[in-house]
Amino acid sequence: MLSCRHMIGQLLARQIQRYASSSSSRRITARLQEQRYVEVTRPDGQQHKYPSIWLRDNCQCSECFHAATRARKSHWERGPLHVRAERVRFDEKRQQLIVNWEDAHNSSYDLDWLQQRDFSVEARQRYLNEVYKPPAQLWGKSQFGDVTHHFEYHDVLKQDAVLLDWLQALAVQGFALLHGAPHDEQVVRHLAERIGYIKRTTYGDVFDVKSKPNAGNYAYLMTPLPLHTDMPYYEYKAGINILHTLAQSESPGGANLMTDGFYVANTMRRDYPDYYELLRSVPVNWFDIGHDGDAGKPFHSLWRAPVISLDADGQFARINQNTTKRDSRFTVPLEQALAWYEAYDKFLQVAQAEAVEFKTRPGDVFVFNNLRMLHGRTAYEDSPQNKRHLVGAYVDWDIIYSKLRTLKFPDAKD
Repeated sequence: MLSCRHMIGQLLARQIQRYASSSSSRRITARLQEQRYVEVTRPDGQQHKYPSIWLRDNCQCSECFHAATRARKSHWERGPLHVRAERVRFDEKRQQLIVNWEDAHNSSYDLDWLQQRDFSVEARQRYLNEVYKPPAQLWGKSQFGDVTHHFEYHDVLKQDAVLLDWLQALAVQGFALLHGAPHDEQVVRHLAERIGYIKRTTYGDVFDVKSKPNAGNYAYLMTPLPLHTDMPYYEYKAGINILHTLAQSESPGGANLMTDGFYVANTMRRDYPDYYELLRSVPVNWFDIGHDGDAGKPFHSLWRAPVISLDADGQFARINQNTTKRDSRFTVPLEQALAWYEAYDKFLQVAQAEAVEFKTRPGDVFVFNNLRMLHGRTAYEDSPQNKRHLVGAYVDWDIIYSKLRTLKFPDAKD
């Protein structure tokens, strides 16, 4: 009888041990690694690794973090560089990582918050693509029909889902066409304010694009307008150009021209690497001199930048090209200038070969990424009975990306 009880006891002990082991394997664990990292392991074996100094720098307690303003309160110059984590554990009930520091400070981090900030390659890239900026889809002339998105003007104004799709198209494909806008010179203002804030330049906040006597800008002539980007002479160049067609010339001309500048830059990088390096590195002086049409104030805008500008990640960020606004002055040695002209000529050759042509009608709104798209216009003829009249406005990409994020993540807390 005692032997039977002993066997039953052993069996129960083994079952309890197996249950405890199984339960432990279903739990999230945390451990210190070399005092420099904290490693969180999920039940499926997936691991998330965080620098200890990063955890201390981003402590979420009320002493270190002001939740209402989402602002760090600690002073880095007297910060946690040499403060070590003394003990770590994972609280299953609260689903939080708990860190006890050697200076008696305690921190807790929600698991969801940690996962969103994982240091893995996949998580970092997901953040760049989904939160920071959608990746651009480069396209050439043959893909134009596939990447063109059409929207109804009133839907963009009234429906957030359509507004999101429109802004996404501008961010990814670089342009979009709206239809059904009323004959109202404030259409471009309404669209700009639907996004956020209109950008005022030396040409005003809303400007007319039509032939003018004594024109102060080449765009106000009836001659062909070569492929260009607006305002390369601005350090903070306008992000998107909104062009509403009020009246269109019935002459054969007046058609829009457009090329994906990022596609051209990528072609140069792939097929003409020496030329690409010159276009990426040689600064060009872009300038604009004149008088503000409304106030008559003189302006002298000047910005030095290469034709192809990259961002911090080495991605295409901005194309600068405007033959009419390229200064005759160079600030590089003459040998470098000579080589640059050869590269520039090839860039324009590729851009012109990939240009698409289409003609907007009254009520259409052509919107494009001014940091990326080269645009132009064929020549046309005006007469008292045949006028071409577009109204334009600009919005900065800072404002557009902010609107995109608030639409994509309306419940974001940090």
